[in-house]
Amino acid sequence: MPALYRSLLVTGVLALNCSASFAQEVTLRLGHVEAPASTTHVMLEKMAEMVAEKTGDAVEIQVFPQSQLGSQREMTEAVQFGALDATAGPVAFMGGFNPVASIMDIPFLYPEDAQKAQAIRDSGFAEAFCESFNARGVTCVSLYPNGTKQFTSNKEIGPLDAFSGQSFRVMESAVLVESMGSIGVKGVPIPFGELYTALQTGVVDGEENPLDTIFNMKFFEVQDYLVLSNHGAIENVVLFSPSIWSGLDEPYREAITSSLKEIVPDMIAHKSAAGDRALEAIRASDVTIVELSENERMALRDKMFPAARDAFLARSGGEGADLFQAYQAAFDAVMN
Repeated sequence: MPALYRSLLVTGVLALNCSASFAQEVTLRLGHVEAPASTTHVMLEKMAEMVAEKTGDAVEIQVFPQSQLGSQREMTEAVQFGALDATAGPVAFMGGFNPVASIMDIPFLYPEDAQKAQAIRDSGFAEAFCESFNARGVTCVSLYPNGTKQFTSNKEIGPLDAFSGQSFRVMESAVLVESMGSIGVKGVPIPFGELYTALQTGVVDGEENPLDTIFNMKFFEVQDYLVLSNHGAIENVVLFSPSIWSGLDEPYREAITSSLKEIVPDMIAHKSAAGDRALEAIRASDVTIVELSENERMALRDKMFPAARDAFLARSGGEGADLFQAYQAAFDAVMN
């Protein structure tokens, strides 16, 4: 063989071997229900980039937004049975799958200070919460914040006694219904897709959602009052199929969990900025905005928190009691 050909052959083999050494080893599909512009999607895409960088492109995480891979229930079940690698979803949609997850429906679970709230998650509560999913055929690798809920209504709201006699849409949760009842509000479970019409036609007086949701879904167009209450936490989990997760090399698992943890500050900042932009736009509308004093917020908490807590404990048995105890210990460690 001519020397030139031998040289070209060797070069070609080296190039192939070099390419193979950097070839992608794992491709994972992760689905969620939120829009491409949402905080969840933006941050999960960033997490995927971080994982690729940490693993030398050995792990690719493909993120599918806006229910491309199914509803949250369908994706959660697919992860459970190994048909989907992972999903990131709101805990509020998973009460039927994991009853003790409804602890997140308790109003005023976290303090307003985002850093203290995160410290509570990091003080053992997030780990205990994830364990409740792990016992149900999935592997929970992250619990992360996705905003806080505010109140809106077509009737005046603000001080505690102003809520009495109204009806608010809530997600299908006995804990939410009980917490609303504690301030004289009738909680009415209505599918999210029907909420705008329900507000427009007066089926219910009001609702609760984060600011960016209130703006993006145009609920403010059919509501007269907005109360900045920061009363309800919206929390999400990242769930992996156990067989997929256990099959990953430990450095790959570490790259995923560390990246998810590292993006939390950016996630909080991104969600806060989205809320600020939404509030600015709502202020330009005809909506009356009420900012509660700390005493008024605490008056709401004093009514809503115990009612919701008791409803949760009554329905969640010993497992729920243990999880609430882990929460209380984390809360006390951070706040005292």
